[in-house]
Amino acid sequence: MQITRTALVTPLLTGLLFGLSACGDVAQLPVSAGIGPDPTLPPPRQTLIPTVKTSPAVGWTSAARPAVAEGLQVTAYASGLAHPRWLYRLPNGDMLVAEGTAPPKGDTGFSIKRWVAKMVMKNVGASVASPNRITLLRDADGDGKAELRSTLLEGLHSPFGMALVGNDLYVANADAIVRFPYQSGQTQISAAGEKVIDLPGLPLNHHWTKNIIASQDGSKLYATVGSNSNIGENGMDIEQGRAAIWEIDLQSRAHRIFASGLRNPNGMMWEPQTGSLWTVVNERDEIGSDLVPDYLTSVKDGGFYGWPYSYYGDVVDERVKPQQPELVAKAIKPDYALGAHTASLGLSWSEGDKLPQQFRSGAFIGQHGSWNRNPQSGYKVIFVPFKDGKPAGEPVDVLTSFLSADGKAQGRPVGVAFDAHGALLVADDVGKTIWHVTAKTN
Repeated sequence: MQITRTALVTPLLTGLLFGLSACGDVAQLPVSAGIGPDPTLPPPRQTLIPTVKTSPAVGWTSAARPAVAEGLQVTAYASGLAHPRWLYRLPNGDMLVAEGTAPPKGDTGFSIKRWVAKMVMKNVGASVASPNRITLLRDADGDGKAELRSTLLEGLHSPFGMALVGNDLYVANADAIVRFPYQSGQTQISAAGEKVIDLPGLPLNHHWTKNIIASQDGSKLYATVGSNSNIGENGMDIEQGRAAIWEIDLQSRAHRIFASGLRNPNGMMWEPQTGSLWTVVNERDEIGSDLVPDYLTSVKDGGFYGWPYSYYGDVVDERVKPQQPELVAKAIKPDYALGAHTASLGLSWSEGDKLPQQFRSGAFIGQHGSWNRNPQSGYKVIFVPFKDGKPAGEPVDVLTSFLSADGKAQGRPVGVAFDAHGALLVADDVGKTIWHVTAKTN
């Protein structure tokens, strides 16, 4: 019998990984210490290998669902989806769901770090083949359950963000924005997409999720482009145009960097009182369970937010060589910390008056959950109240219990959006479900 090199090496490396992970860092602070306008930033802590604390993906049993805040109720809007990640509401009320996972990264060489990353992704249910489609859901009668489901688009490339401008539906693939013709009420698009602009992709394409939002006058798109590494360790030459939000003129198709130094921005929203752009950003890993908090921030035109040289303004990351003190000196401190390693992805402003009063002015955030913190953080949907155009007060847990009592991932929330009837919808990729959240009626 022939024994392959992989068959010999994999068990050895698996044992090594879990043996060394036991030596990893354990949080010294509660998650709450890394939340708010002035989070606690302890000294960095590095271990032999990064702390790896993952939750095996198991999904929901037939009767199980997330726990919900007092005054709310949750039901399944749609289930049996394939890795639903992002949500977008069309003007006629139809909901679009981007179903996708990471595309091939193009890194064919072997390294311990890449092998560990692949093991982590497999354990948390993120290594499945990408469905590469957008599904349309319709709840015409407003009963909280989509009675129509149709594949609107297929054959995409790890789609994520979506935006409708006039009769043009824009989709952010992992490497480009493409445009499709759309008519109100349409449930399937057969026309070929037209590339609008390339986005940074290979080599590697480490942070692959690209989100888009249209300007309020429909003349521009803003696109999030995450970094190609944790802290630039793969060389800054493959970070060109990354760790940034792009502004794209739809008429000329020219683009510029609207803001930079944002390690991995995802959700975006327009804050209604000031009209300013806000985003949630995933910060860097591997310097301890208590660092660095992810954050919610307004995005200033031309602003620089530190990555990779510093975090939370001018806190220098000593791992990054060479440093850029002139950039650190102008790094903007984020508005509101969301806790270390929470993987805050989804972002939506509250809409309408269907939820209780405390949830009517602020931001809903989907926290996908940590891998580099012990114990885990995230794995929930929170609400951050706003006043006078800024976060004001402590976050409120909206949906929780995505982790089971024994630490398994029943679900992992990602995108959040409101349906046409005023209900909050939450895309749960591991749970294969869109959750429907409303005020409690009994």
